[in-house]
Amino acid sequence: MLWTVLLALLVLLLLQTQLSVCLRELRSRGSILPAHSSSSSSSSPSHNATQQRLPGAIIIGVRKGGTRALLEMLNLHPDVEVAKAEVHYFNVEEHYSRGLTWYRAQMPFTLPGQLTVEKTPGYFATPQVPARVWNMNPAVRLLLIVRDPAERLVSDYTQVLHNRLTRHKPYQPLEELLLLKGHIDPSYKALHRSLYHQHLARWLEVFPREQIHVVDGDALIRDPFPELRKAERFLDLPPRISPDNFYYNTTKGFYCLLSSGHDKCLDESKGRPHAPLSIQAFKKLCHYFRKPNKLFFEMVGRSFSWC
Repeated sequence: MLWTVLLALLVLLLLQTQLSVCLRELRSRGSILPAHSSSSSSSSPSHNATQQRLPGAIIIGVRKGGTRALLEMLNLHPDVEVAKAEVHYFNVEEHYSRGLTWYRAQMPFTLPGQLTVEKTPGYFATPQVPARVWNMNPAVRLLLIVRDPAERLVSDYTQVLHNRLTRHKPYQPLEELLLLKGHIDPSYKALHRSLYHQHLARWLEVFPREQIHVVDGDALIRDPFPELRKAERFLDLPPRISPDNFYYNTTKGFYCLLSSGHDKCLDESKGRPHAPLSIQAFKKLCHYFRKPNKLFFEMVGRSFSWC
């Protein structure tokens, strides 16, 4: 009987020892598994993590042509993320000298498959920019939004005038800057920006025509959707922007944007009344642009209803 009890105690002791070993092994595995799981969960999102990427499309101009409106409207697309501020990387030496790492850091965070877009209207008329953009990415898609060059010039002057008056600085009337002895003064800088054919010629020396999409800025303001649909096709984006994304604001006199139940109108500088210019001076301006406009129409293969 005694031997039976001793044998039973020995078996119990062995079972307890084996159970302790098993528990220690389970605890050891338990401490490893969470760490492995954590590693997996951190590596899995990294595959789909947002990153700052160089732009796949750039709105290169023109100044006062509707670049901000175009950027905001493209941003309605779920596959598009835009740089909120003008970067001026390719046309400002201080920025360009910082390299592509700095340029990328100015871009928004995007998911794989999303398109990064930036806009700097100063790119279009700056001679060294086309080659620099090509060196960054020869396949980049370029959007050029244009409007009546005479209206663009007056809008350009109006913005400069507003900025000067805000800083309490005087500025000459537009007619004094535009006319010299009763004739258009070709040295006026704002006039040069409206000679679209000269600037486009430099871009076409570097990029093929099919890589530059021309947006009708006047049509974009009148009815945004058709121009946005053309831009979607050019950018190889699925059609996601619809007429329901726009509504006409009678107070402001132009279209505002609707997305996910929220509306957005461009700031008060858009639609600002133009500085005064006599009818005679404006007619001279329109006459001056006739030949340059014709050359531009031939280059892009389409015409516009300009003065």
